[in-house]
Amino acid sequence: MSTTRKHTALPKAQILIEALPWLTRHNGRIVVIKFGGNAMVDEDLKAAFAQDVVFLRHAGLKPVVVHGGGPQISAALDRHGIVSEFRAGLRVTTEDAMDVVRMVLAGQVQRQLVGLLNQHGPLAVGLTGEDAHTITATRHRPTIDGESVDIGRVGEITAIDTGAIEALLADGRIPVVSSIARSQDDGHVYNVNADTAAAALAAALGAETLMVLTDVEGLYEDWPESDEVISRLTASELEKLLPELASGMVPKMEGCLHAVRNGVNTARVIDGRVQHSILLEIFTDEGIGTMVVPDPTAPEEPNPRHGTAPAEQHPHDATVPDGQDVPDGQDVPDGQEEQEEQEEQEGTAV
Repeated sequence: MSTTRKHTALPKAQILIEALPWLTRHNGRIVVIKFGGNAMVDEDLKAAFAQDVVFLRHAGLKPVVVHGGGPQISAALDRHGIVSEFRAGLRVTTEDAMDVVRMVLAGQVQRQLVGLLNQHGPLAVGLTGEDAHTITATRHRPTIDGESVDIGRVGEITAIDTGAIEALLADGRIPVVSSIARSQDDGHVYNVNADTAAAALAAALGAETLMVLTDVEGLYEDWPESDEVISRLTASELEKLLPELASGMVPKMEGCLHAVRNGVNTARVIDGRVQHSILLEIFTDEGIGTMVVPDPTAPEEPNPRHGTAPAEQHPHDATVPDGQDVPDGQDVPDGQEEQEEQEEQEGTAV
């Protein structure tokens, strides 16, 4: 007598098969991930994020994590009795505040993230942008009411050196980079926007993809009139939308635009509140969030959701155009969704 069993695990096999072309496509490629938003403070989301990044590493990709730490910085400043002063939505970073920022980013947030990743093996290595001159910046002086304003140790990125990160990637490690930059002007450091830092690193590394975790589903087509999320748009289409965006999304989308116009194949804004959103975006046909691609210069591939061919590697050093850098968490909430307010409080910058 013979019997036929229903293989209940078959759907899992289908999921793996769906991922096959994307595993092939991304194998050996660099993926820069900006870690921020609610995923930084929710323990389950942090654990899922670490699992996703380690999965990418074992699947043959080369992940690089760039993180902020706004909520943690704000709490630490309060504990030290340092009042957070804002000018037109930008946090003034005094010398005392900068000491706290440096301590929180490199000594708290980074160490926790490295620890989570290393629960899965000796993979992650932490560094800041000041290490090995990875990120260099000059003082950022925003124009407020027609006047240039000094807001302290807030930096505008001027150059990237990828040598240390590339050495770690070649050794099979996962670099975890805090958004602190060395000063090209003096011996001090600057707090820089983590979205901008991630975009600059992605471009300098010749990354396949830049991924920005946020607290919204993606870029909304017509918020608040509609909650429809734009699945895919070109660099030119995004550039036209920038003046209409609420301030909280501007650094993220400017970072995406900078990345795809400087050799990165795709830039994606995804909902960090969804567990394993990174894997859903990279390894499924539908994806999740909003993807920005370069303007087409040749016929596109059959599946437009996932963009065009990978970009070539860039040299070690790269220069970041002026005007790209607004410190992370300095802007007022983008207004696209209430949950975004928490991310846009990402601190003095980060």
